[in-house]
Amino acid sequence: MDIRKLKKLITLVEVSGIAELEVSEGEESVRIIRTVNHTGHSVLHNTHAAQTTQKSVTSTELPSMITPIQKRSYLSEVGSYIVRSPMVGTVYLTPSANASAFVKVGQKVHSGDTLCIVEAMKMMNHIEAEQSGIVKAILVENGQPVEFDEPLLVID
Repeated sequence: MDIRKLKKLITLVEVSGIAELEVSEGEESVRIIRTVNHTGHSVLHNTHAAQTTQKSVTSTELPSMITPIQKRSYLSEVGSYIVRSPMVGTVYLTPSANASAFVKVGQKVHSGDTLCIVEAMKMMNHIEAEQSGIVKAILVENGQPVEFDEPLLVID
């Protein structure tokens, strides 16, 4: 199974909060089990039946600035505006490597302000606020790959 598919499945389990996911594709199958260890951190177990290997991935290795529970909480709140990625690409929260972020949590933004950049096919696409408000949460990390329609920020 392709490593990109595995990463997507691991992220899906982590973000959705489901306890277990099993996917079979031809002769290969993957089973991902999410448990909570004694320190309160999520631990994902990825078992490849075809290769009989087991791998643990802690939630700190996953690309997320906030916990999946917080992410679901922000996404389900009424009255909040969710800024979503208009394309598949790489998100950048800063205009350049040494510059400060476009926005920070708690910052007031106005309609038309640049919130981040999504790079797709070497084109830098500025993602602008469609409404004014206060940045409540940044749901992605700088340099993280994003999918189409993936939540990036929450504006209240």
